[in-house]
Amino acid sequence: MDRSRVDVRDTYDRIGEHFSKTRVNAWPEVESFVADAEEGDFGLDIGCGNGRHVETLQQRVDRVLGVDVSRSLLDAAIERVPDGRFVLGDASHLPIASGRVDLAVYIATLHHLPSREARIASLDQLARVLDPDGRALVSAWSTTHDNFDASIDAERGFDTTVEWTLPGGETVPRFYHIYAPAEFRADVESSDLSLLEFEVSSGNCYGTVRPASR
Repeated sequence: MDRSRVDVRDTYDRIGEHFSKTRVNAWPEVESFVADAEEGDFGLDIGCGNGRHVETLQQRVDRVLGVDVSRSLLDAAIERVPDGRFVLGDASHLPIASGRVDLAVYIATLHHLPSREARIASLDQLARVLDPDGRALVSAWSTTHDNFDASIDAERGFDTTVEWTLPGGETVPRFYHIYAPAEFRADVESSDLSLLEFEVSSGNCYGTVRPASR
């Protein structure tokens, strides 16, 4: 794992306990995606955090695996979802056999990977593990987010840091790549995924994807 990705892991290990307490409910977009999906055998949450979306996936698939690079967040997930299955892993190197996943979510994690090559590699990994008929929902922060100046060119993404404030006032910087909507679409289309649906909602890019035809 390169230095930048180690930094992301170390950051979330540091803030994980507090971060988890602020992430209670599933995102509405994830709930809608899962509610509209067909039932399946195996689900996957990449960057599962404290497991809140693992609970949502359990409504549609028989078995769900949560993957996260942070041990602190996985500890929170195991406590929250004691009947879930969780593994320490990197989004660019998923520890899952090819073609196994019927339904997946990859929420608010892609934007933490430090290079375009790493982000596309992680999308390729998602394509690899999905069943040919599988579906996934991918999200990332966009330039339309309220945290950013509305005058920013909406066609160009950028790297930045967003501080997390711990109890007591200490701040911890977190790396983000902020996606322009057109850039998000282009990265998905440059990967081994096909983009079925796209929207910008609540300052995030959302793509419903499936493996590209080979």
